[in-house]
Amino acid sequence: MKWGRLVAAALAASGLALVAGRQATASTAGDTTSKKAAPVCAASIGVMGGFTGARAAIGQEELNFAKLAVSRFNKANHTKITIVEGDIQVDPSKASVVAQQLASSKVVGIVGPDASFGVDAAGPILGRAKLAFVSGSATRVGLTDGQYPTFFRVVPNDGVQGPTDANFMLKTLHAKKVLLLDNQTDYSTGLNDSVGKVLQAAGITVSHGSTTTTQNDFSSLIATIGSDVDVVFLPLQVPADAQLFADQLAAQGKHPILFGADSVFSPTDFHPEGAYASSFAPDIHELPADAGIVKGYKAAYGHDFATPFGPTVYAATDVILNAVRAACAKGKPTRASVLAAVHKTKIKNSILGGTFTFDSHGEPANARFYVYKVVNGRYRLIH
Repeated sequence: MKWGRLVAAALAASGLALVAGRQATASTAGDTTSKKAAPVCAASIGVMGGFTGARAAIGQEELNFAKLAVSRFNKANHTKITIVEGDIQVDPSKASVVAQQLASSKVVGIVGPDASFGVDAAGPILGRAKLAFVSGSATRVGLTDGQYPTFFRVVPNDGVQGPTDANFMLKTLHAKKVLLLDNQTDYSTGLNDSVGKVLQAAGITVSHGSTTTTQNDFSSLIATIGSDVDVVFLPLQVPADAQLFADQLAAQGKHPILFGADSVFSPTDFHPEGAYASSFAPDIHELPADAGIVKGYKAAYGHDFATPFGPTVYAATDVILNAVRAACAKGKPTRASVLAAVHKTKIKNSILGGTFTFDSHGEPANARFYVYKVVNGRYRLIH
């Protein structure tokens, strides 16, 4: 009897151990499942800009900064986001072709185009594809009037630049007669209209001159510029063209103050001594918070950068990258989810300084223009 009780107890203990073992195995399996790594956030984004051609020097800086932004973001967030490049040069027809190629690809968002003409060419295509596209430098006012509902930009528009530059001519340069030069692009004519309205309202005499995007001999136009012209405003598309105009102007013995718009802001390509240049962004060399990015650029590419165009493309890329990450948090990123996330953008410690957000029209909140002067071949912040 006693032996029977011992056997029964042993069997009972054995059964409990077996059950406990099964429970432990099940629990262990459950823990393994719960600890399974989350899917890596992976996606492709497009980058559109003038990487070759007349603006190649600036375009390469833009592309380099886009690559730098992706590299730093992937490392910091353990993401796998890749770039598809789209070279539009300075050609609307190429911008249309590249936009169609990207719309037919698997990209979920786009950085660029880098010029207003590119946005006009690509906007209808990217809008139909429901692709968010964020420009680092397209500034024509009408781009955010609703015709391109998936378009955003990280820099202020010409409606801000025009009054800034015009008031600087009035209050600092004390101009009496100003020549507004255009190259028959929407950007240059639109910006000149904005500048001209402020100047004329202040009683300043305004005249107009016109070139083309392919012209390289300005001598006949320069011959018509009177000695009473105080300031010549240059919203040309290519910085080297503005420098060529300055050289030919000096060759004819004429020395009005030259004021380059944001499109010619390039210390390496536009540097007439004493000239001014407008910029839609600060020089990040002067921002202590961006020291790591400046150092990272030099380390990656073996040289420093010269213009604000690269850093603003970095900012635009950062917007798309953060939107992709936000979309990943809700599942596989799609064009729709990335677009929704771009609308809600809020980036603390932006490369451009402070917290970055968009208003309801896709314009950057609280952005402004800056004015630099060429002093001993270098750009010095004046305003």
